[in-house]
Amino acid sequence: MQAMLLAAGFGTRLRPYTLVHPKPLFPILNRPLLLILLDMLKQAGCTRIVVNGHHLATQIEQTIADRKGVSYQYEPIILGTGGSLRQALPNFTNEPVLIINSDVFHTIDLAALYHHHIHSGNRITMAMHDYPRFNTVGVNNNHVQAFHSTTQQECLAFTGIHVVDPSIINMIPSQGFFHIIDLYEKLIQQGEKIGCKRVDQSFWQDIGTLDDYLELHATLLSGRIKNPLQVSIPNDQWLINSATHVQDSVQLTGWGCIGKADIGHDIHLHNCVVWDDAQIPDGLRLENTIISPGVEL
Repeated sequence: MQAMLLAAGFGTRLRPYTLVHPKPLFPILNRPLLLILLDMLKQAGCTRIVVNGHHLATQIEQTIADRKGVSYQYEPIILGTGGSLRQALPNFTNEPVLIINSDVFHTIDLAALYHHHIHSGNRITMAMHDYPRFNTVGVNNNHVQAFHSTTQQECLAFTGIHVVDPSIINMIPSQGFFHIIDLYEKLIQQGEKIGCKRVDQSFWQDIGTLDDYLELHATLLSGRIKNPLQVSIPNDQWLINSATHVQDSVQLTGWGCIGKADIGHDIHLHNCVVWDDAQIPDGLRLENTIISPGVEL
């Protein structure tokens, strides 16, 4: 198996936090999401992985530097989901490529999706699910019929995970920005069958906004789903890095995570995620937020 993780976006909806770290490096239960996704790909059988980067690219490059079988693709300009993939094509063999947006936490069986694609006879297979907030893709008989559908046909949400044959990637212009969905729409008009693999039983959560990011932590720390990260969650639902000392005067309520941070006295945190290297001065009351270095509290 081979794959590409798309990690070059700006994450503008998550500013100012994406001025500190690119979105793929936001910690989930105190671990960068990008590393979680790379582990999932390795466990699924991927031996060749390309990760691209643009915004705060050095951080992405340093994070994956010691990863065997993982190569880094720096993009001086934003190339889009299609342009990035086309640039990466020389790094792949003539086998299908699994593509994943790196701002999504999920439990989708990637190996099953990949093998479904191989046996389907389609050149494109999109992992889809019923997720009302994003249900815009019209489907019928396990095939995508239209993007941004306005008809009465069944609509599902695209998970940001798909498998594509190199012959499709080769159709993308070799230079400049290109959005791969534009190509998919054109191919549908030409009669190409784009497969739809339902993954409704899997957990899926993007982290495109502050509320989404905090909701993911609430879900994992409260035990609403079986923890796929095999991280032991304390009974008080606060996961704290062992190197961080929390004073007796600090009150922790609701749920939360604390990385390698400097926590002052007489502080109350409620439903918060504290990143590595953050500093919380004495006497603060904070709730439903991220505490990160370089962002004013």
